[in-house]
Amino acid sequence: MRRFLTVMLLLVIASTGLYAQRRLNTGTNIDQNGNQIDPSRQLNSLGNDSVEIESLAPKLFMWRIDETLGNTSRIQVDTVELNYQNLNHLTEGIIGHYNHLGNLGSPRLSRLFRERDYGTETSLFLQPYAGFFFKRPSEMNFTNSNIPYTNITYNKAGNKVTGEDRFKTYFSANVNKRMAFGFNFDYLYGRGYYSNQGTAYFNGGIFASYRGNRYELHAMYNNFYLKQNENGGIKDDEYIKHPENMAEGKKEYETNNIPVVMESSANRNHNATIFLTHRYKVGFERRTFQPKADADGNIPIPKQPNDSIASDSTANMPAVPMDTIYEYVPVTSFIHTLKVERSRHSFHSGDENTVQYPNSYFDETASMDSTVAFSVKNVLGIALLEGFNKYAKAGLTAYISHKLSHYTLMNADTTLLNPKNQTFNEHEVYVGGELAKRAGQTFHYNVNGEIGIMEKATGQFRINGNADLNLPFMHDTLRVMARARISNNLPTFYMRHYHSNHFMWDNDDMDKEFRIRVEGEIDNPGTGTNLRAGLETIKNYTYFNASALPTQWGENIKVADVTLTQNFKLGILHLDNEITWQKSSNQSVLPLPTFNFYHNLYLLTKVAKKVLTLQIGADVRYFSKYNAPTYTAAIEQYHLQDPENSVSIGAYPIVNVYANFQLKRTRFFVMMHHVNAGMGNKNYFLAPHYPMNQNILKFGLSWNFYD
Repeated sequence: MRRFLTVMLLLVIASTGLYAQRRLNTGTNIDQNGNQIDPSRQLNSLGNDSVEIESLAPKLFMWRIDETLGNTSRIQVDTVELNYQNLNHLTEGIIGHYNHLGNLGSPRLSRLFRERDYGTETSLFLQPYAGFFFKRPSEMNFTNSNIPYTNITYNKAGNKVTGEDRFKTYFSANVNKRMAFGFNFDYLYGRGYYSNQGTAYFNGGIFASYRGNRYELHAMYNNFYLKQNENGGIKDDEYIKHPENMAEGKKEYETNNIPVVMESSANRNHNATIFLTHRYKVGFERRTFQPKADADGNIPIPKQPNDSIASDSTANMPAVPMDTIYEYVPVTSFIHTLKVERSRHSFHSGDENTVQYPNSYFDETASMDSTVAFSVKNVLGIALLEGFNKYAKAGLTAYISHKLSHYTLMNADTTLLNPKNQTFNEHEVYVGGELAKRAGQTFHYNVNGEIGIMEKATGQFRINGNADLNLPFMHDTLRVMARARISNNLPTFYMRHYHSNHFMWDNDDMDKEFRIRVEGEIDNPGTGTNLRAGLETIKNYTYFNASALPTQWGENIKVADVTLTQNFKLGILHLDNEITWQKSSNQSVLPLPTFNFYHNLYLLTKVAKKVLTLQIGADVRYFSKYNAPTYTAAIEQYHLQDPENSVSIGAYPIVNVYANFQLKRTRFFVMMHHVNAGMGNKNYFLAPHYPMNQNILKFGLSWNFYD
């Protein structure tokens, strides 16, 4: 592990040094007579004198792509200075929406139902890690820049025995203005403050892009390895809530000495993904004119026609010479997308007992579960592009997709002495289309959908619609957005089939899950106000019941939610607030907290001759009490609690105090996380029987290089 980190650091240092040397060798310097100095002659004559060579100003932008058609969407470059202390190292999320098992990188589940991602992952076991560590192709960043860009990020908490570390690096460089390549690396190591809960994750990937007038390509390879030790939670919550009652008050328990349910269990997930999307654009060349630059590269101001009040200098100005420019206007795109994915999941456990798991199909004392999922998906599409003439107000796309999935499970026949693995193959064929208007400043919309026509896809469909209207309002822009989606999907493969030592199901009779969601949002940056409200209806809701088995609720369940974000500012004093209210029509099947709060009070100013940005303050996360889903390690999933032994979590504030700094291209922070540990009711559980860490000092550093 240390050798691997060392190699990655050397690669980053070598790449930045190489491009720094290239910049030095290609820099331009002028002598006192105004003549250009040859760089090689300049280097030979430096001696002991130092010469500062001016480099190019960095210009870069980032974007992401969608996995179906490869459409791009611009994103903000990760140089934001505000609230950097909440990025990268908080498993509960930037503003605390997620339940988790306490340790860095542990499996998590959002308390806000609208954020729960029931995507089409080939492997169900990666969903609890999605977004924080496991990244889909649509969540990876591409970069185009005039000079190489490198980011190095490091976060640390605690000591070498129980602490946390996360190291990330991202590098991108352009071969020319259209072609770029790079790599990313992400290493997470959470030793754990409670016994046997350590996490060790590795992610490495490479990517490349080419964006020409006629041809575009985006390609990537990502490799994820996730190891999660499992302790099953602590044996008695009283060790946290009322420690004075344990051992008759004669012993003070450190967190790593609190008894846990499991001592030799672990989950491992290994995912490798190859993704390619490319398109060829057919069009025509259009002739345009622009003023011709003079010998110094300046473009003269053209004479204003029919200007009766022009000054004498303007009236006597000669006609400006014009350059003829030919621009390529694409009309039609031919699209191909390929995704190849392999996911292996395993669960190993020793010293088990029947209390933990009522059923044991292969071995009553130990488990060695494993399954492999492999898939290949191809999409072929043709698009009529938006804006190639004044009548083409929107783009229209049609496509067909095919996905082959191959699954390997342990054999369900437990009577065999040497059972072979059992395999399943599934084909899915969809046809789909998209109508979109993305150009312009005022109004945009996008409607896309697909319907299954063959094999397992038959009868399934998905339709999504988005629209936004941007209006001038109080010297700013008021944005009004509407979203809707309708889906009728078969539960994923692992909800229908799974064979392991303690859990075994084959649910071929499961019905399709039908969902409708409508949502509206109003955003006004000028007043710091954002209001978002939605309503969702679900029939045949698929979930894990109190026995940790997948089941369906045949009747309708409705979920309503409203989120208000309101930020206030008075000089350098800021108060940011988010309040979410949500309601489930069936709390016994879909339990949700009624309220979720986030508040952040801080001072934001510039110091040290205004070159250092300082943010210092405290934030608090809070949610109302409810019977939250619990977690079972053998399936690596959250599920309903046993009603007879259920416990409530919530109604406990989590307070962090921090100082966040930005100095030019460097961001760093210091935070005391969970500063109020030991105060109040001490109910600091983010999942039943899994206490969160006590107060910990954390710090982090992020450094951007443009060399």
